[in-house]
Amino acid sequence: MSFKVTILGSSGAMPAYGRHPTAQLIEIQNRHFMVDCGEGAQMQLMRLDVSYHRINHIFISHLHGDHYLGLMGLIFTMHLQRRVNDLHIYSHRGLDEIITTQLRYSRSAPSFKIIFHRLEKDERKIIFEDEALTVETIPLLHKIRCSGFLFREKPKPRRIDKTRLPEGLLIQQIASLKRGDDILDEAGSILYKNADLTLSPRKSRSYAYCSDTAFREAIAEQIQGIDLLYHEATFANDEELKARDTLHSTAAHAATIAKMANVSRLLLGHFSARYKDLTPILEEAKPIFPNVYLALEGEEFTIQE
Repeated sequence: MSFKVTILGSSGAMPAYGRHPTAQLIEIQNRHFMVDCGEGAQMQLMRLDVSYHRINHIFISHLHGDHYLGLMGLIFTMHLQRRVNDLHIYSHRGLDEIITTQLRYSRSAPSFKIIFHRLEKDERKIIFEDEALTVETIPLLHKIRCSGFLFREKPKPRRIDKTRLPEGLLIQQIASLKRGDDILDEAGSILYKNADLTLSPRKSRSYAYCSDTAFREAIAEQIQGIDLLYHEATFANDEELKARDTLHSTAAHAATIAKMANVSRLLLGHFSARYKDLTPILEEAKPIFPNVYLALEGEEFTIQE
């Protein structure tokens, strides 16, 4: 089953050098989520031939414009295409008022229901859960309320070893094997041992999205051992004082968090417009954490089972 992160936007406060403001599409087991929705996000979705209507949950990290100004355009397009499914939007306080005010003054009533979920400051909490995965907030350190998001697959069932499976087993017995149970006879004795008929579950995968934030060691504790980490890297070390003043991170800061958290791969994004060439950003991170990549528009990062 799929687990894929597609980069729709990688720029910081403004579009620059063909880079769009922050937005990502997350696909997990045929579920589609959007994380942040900067200006031009729907144009990027169109370019990648992604159906808007498959996106039912949008997570907005904070209310600086480069992270949500594409949202109204996307909502209006969904309406014009006669969307019917509910749209869930997760954000800190204020976004519901921003959206409803624009709808009121344009005398617009969407063809679908928008359900707002408020995030709380400095709170680590599961905000979405279904049978396959959870999404948990990551408290970040920025000039306004800001949260990252941790996507985790739940433990998966054991896999049936079809080469050893006896003929004639009932559906209920196969379901028991997937749960890890032995198959018992009517007297309660073991008829088949689970270990003899099944294989280990497939890996449960994980992805953390850390939007605008100053260097914060607590992030590393929460995301220990995850498969893929996106961490903002607005500046290189030549602008470390600027990073501290604006509560952003350098590439070295992001790489240090990745190393502390023992993650498998690191993605860098949210690049300042002062960097046309991003090579210095990447080269700054590599000595600290070698398995690092630039999160550039159109790039897809897949996590294998």
